[in-house]
Amino acid sequence: MEEGTYKRSLGQLELVSLGIGGTIGSGIFVVPGIAAGIMGPASLIAWGVVAVAATLVMISLAWISTRFGRSGTFFTIFSSFFGRKISTMLIILYTISAIFGVATIAAGIGQYITFFSIGNILIIEVLIILVFCAINLIGISVSGITENILTLLKILPLIIITLALLPFIKPENLVQTVPLSFMGLFSTIIIVYWPFTGFEISAIPVNEMRDPRTVARSLGIVMVTVTAIYLLLNLALIGSTGSDILAASPAPVATATSLLFSHSGYLVAVIGIFAMLSAMNAYIVASSRVVHNLATEYHLKGLDHLNKQGTPGIALILCCSITIGMLFFSNDFSKLAILSVITTLIPYIFFCISAFVLFNEPGRKIVSGLGAVMSGCILLLFFVYH
Repeated sequence: MEEGTYKRSLGQLELVSLGIGGTIGSGIFVVPGIAAGIMGPASLIAWGVVAVAATLVMISLAWISTRFGRSGTFFTIFSSFFGRKISTMLIILYTISAIFGVATIAAGIGQYITFFSIGNILIIEVLIILVFCAINLIGISVSGITENILTLLKILPLIIITLALLPFIKPENLVQTVPLSFMGLFSTIIIVYWPFTGFEISAIPVNEMRDPRTVARSLGIVMVTVTAIYLLLNLALIGSTGSDILAASPAPVATATSLLFSHSGYLVAVIGIFAMLSAMNAYIVASSRVVHNLATEYHLKGLDHLNKQGTPGIALILCCSITIGMLFFSNDFSKLAILSVITTLIPYIFFCISAFVLFNEPGRKIVSGLGAVMSGCILLLFFVYH
């Protein structure tokens, strides 16, 4: 392969793995406890609201990706509708959100490592980021295989855990004891949105796909899988364990699974770490590609370079270095997750607006318009009440 060209080695399996990998990560292993602590059993409402909002964004992105095909990098999509300057701002914002995402995932891994009473968490988090940076430098094929394996290692156990916990649901655990409030619901929606972000990663490496027409189908598979697992698992967690116990645990899935057999928490902690490693790999792929695409548009020497393996090496190193630096300033999962969600919502809104402008069919305008409104309202309320 010639130096300076992407390698088209990603099929639908890899795209689905990247999407699921980027979405099902630290969030589902940490957020259920945080959400239950804020809203109790009513936190299930927040999961449903966010599932609808994220699905509308996903559908809008799928339609756009189908229309643009292999030319559908995020920069190309945005610049086609909003011009070069706004597109640049959106790509920078998305890059920031992706880097915050990697930092959030690293912090989530740290929380689960504490389950084993291991110290020096920050050093371990940094080493993990460096390992995945090296994997991605080797090439997208190795990164894709890694993602396939890690995604399988987390999806199957999560399905088994969900099905195993459902018979343990107690009606009294679903009785609302926490006072309901708009602010509580809104705060829960913001933190719950974090586990739903990342599905768009399936659409990012368009220049490395064997067939870009598989993007829309891949996005659909990702969202259906993610929504089904999230809603059922949260119902099982709250119903079997209770909101108070979940809220007090830094590893709520591990705590709930201890109902099934003793020492199961350690096994679930390992599964959670695998899930977060998968998400980290996907986010590193995403952040490096959008940075490289932007650098190519502006002819930024070095950042626009691809190595012999067809990977944006300098962009990879830059993104991972910034993430590591960020962890030294903040290793707080909740703060990093909120920052990642806020910086992700703005590009999501513009995906919906792009679809609204591009298509004339009433059905598509309703879907994309509603997606923009829901995402916009969440973003607006955050700034109003914070």
